[in-house]
Amino acid sequence: MRGDVRADASSSSVFLCNSNTTRQERRIRPYTRKWEAGTMSRIDELRLRPTNETGSACDVVHDVPAVFFSTGGYTGNVYHEFNDGIIPLYVTSQKFNRKVVFVILEYHDWWVSKYANILSRLSDFDPIDFGSDKRVHCFPEAIVGLKIHDELAIDSTKMENNKTIRDFRNLLDESYKPRIEHIKQEEGGADNKQQRIRTPDSRPRLVVVSRNGSRGIENEPELVNLAAKIGFRVEVLRPDRTTELAKIYRSLNSSDVMIGVHGAAMTHLLFMRPGTVFIQIVPLGTDWAAETYYGEPAKKLGLEYMGYKILPSESSLYREYEKDDAVLRDPESVNARGWEVTKRVYLDGQNVRLDLHRFRKRLVKAYGILKQRRR
Repeated sequence: MRGDVRADASSSSVFLCNSNTTRQERRIRPYTRKWEAGTMSRIDELRLRPTNETGSACDVVHDVPAVFFSTGGYTGNVYHEFNDGIIPLYVTSQKFNRKVVFVILEYHDWWVSKYANILSRLSDFDPIDFGSDKRVHCFPEAIVGLKIHDELAIDSTKMENNKTIRDFRNLLDESYKPRIEHIKQEEGGADNKQQRIRTPDSRPRLVVVSRNGSRGIENEPELVNLAAKIGFRVEVLRPDRTTELAKIYRSLNSSDVMIGVHGAAMTHLLFMRPGTVFIQIVPLGTDWAAETYYGEPAKKLGLEYMGYKILPSESSLYREYEKDDAVLRDPESVNARGWEVTKRVYLDGQNVRLDLHRFRKRLVKAYGILKQRRR
């Protein structure tokens, strides 16, 4: 919408005033998952209303465009926060070079705080809580809704300036670098001085992203020991909903290998540097999702991706079902029964016990790739 744009929360409306048009009112739910009717039905609706009249008086006049979007839907799940929100927000707004105001429906203080580092790199202005701010805000232009391309991906052919997912990755670098430097200063003192005089550790750095609850690695300590014996410097990262993203970014951005079991936390592959290694452990019944949501995006980002598809004997389900049960023998047929079955059996009801002799081959391959690149 371009011209005299006026946002009035009291009527859930965005008016295009003095428009001299016969176009009719339209309604939009500004969330990206348009193909999910159930999800979209829970998103607050906006009325886009062209009018030949002047409209309500402006309480706040902005001289930059607005982008309207919702942080409802699946917000709360880190995969959806990036895939449905942050990346589409970048796709839609980066062309404005921060001269844009974000107007948020279903506004959450915690979301704005969690992603403040990124939001400040996309906009020079504080976001507006559309539901609570009852003032009439006026803009010269507005985009209502966000553009989404693919899973954790950016299609450069659809971008005005040919931006790619690597450009988004560079934005993350710029977003978190100041905060990471501040964290390092907070960690200063005697311990830090002692660290500086130690001989630098040249071993490749491997991070295991650990899960609590389902799809955990039952023999995780043995995995850590194996990786250390091969020659890695190993860290176990246990992020939760309260872990600051800058701290997760710091850990993964400085790592050479990331290992994790398929799940939302694998979204943090975006924090890895291009050229590093991502090993995704793929539990039974998750082949398509693992490849679609994380495998393909990892390759587009420039990571060396290795999928490790577990055998039935490596799943905790092997101890619960007969060996010829479809749950073990034919997961696709089980998934065909519907999402609720998939969630109950394979996502919420399964852990992993790695065959370390088999998994060792992935670790050795990753070590060899890194050593070769260093040479």
